[in-house]
Amino acid sequence: MGLEAFLPVAFVIGYLFGSIPFGLILTKLAGTQDLRSIGSGSIGATNVLRTGRKGLAAATLLFDALKGTAAVVIAGHIAGPNAAMVAGLGAFLGHLFPVWLKFRGGKGVAVYIGILLGLFWPAAVVFCLLWLATALTTRYSSLSALVASFITPLFLWWFGHLALAALAVVLTLLLFYAHRENIKRLQSGKESRIGEKA
Repeated sequence: MGLEAFLPVAFVIGYLFGSIPFGLILTKLAGTQDLRSIGSGSIGATNVLRTGRKGLAAATLLFDALKGTAAVVIAGHIAGPNAAMVAGLGAFLGHLFPVWLKFRGGKGVAVYIGILLGLFWPAAVVFCLLWLATALTTRYSSLSALVASFITPLFLWWFGHLALAALAVVLTLLLFYAHRENIKRLQSGKESRIGEKA
């Protein structure tokens, strides 16, 4: 199989990794209420935090990030950087729209970080620093993600990583779409802050 012919396979590999709902799995194993019935209904770490289980939220963040990294690293090892980027896109879409959960998944922040970690780790560090700085200032997880994802493609472009910047723009647009309800709540002043329970 040629490298170009492997690209659809890379996408499927990424999608399958990304669609693993770690937040839902971990909270079910811990015996908490159905994650989809609280807060935003998302399966990501921020919503897990609303259960009051910080350890579960941290584990969700870690595993969601690592599934993005794993998809990128595996595809890249098999067929190079183009396959890695395609797998990253697949992982992101898999997390947002998992077939197992009727295409209703998470918001994609941790997976975004994991994809960056596998493709160009300094960008992942920049994303995390931007997220942390915004979160410490505003205590809005959603706003932190929006700010970090908006600036990260500019960082990649500035340092000459044009293909990665293009991928990051696509991921950012998808992340903004996933946060569309959060954006409305931010505009109306009704968005929950970090640490608030549902």
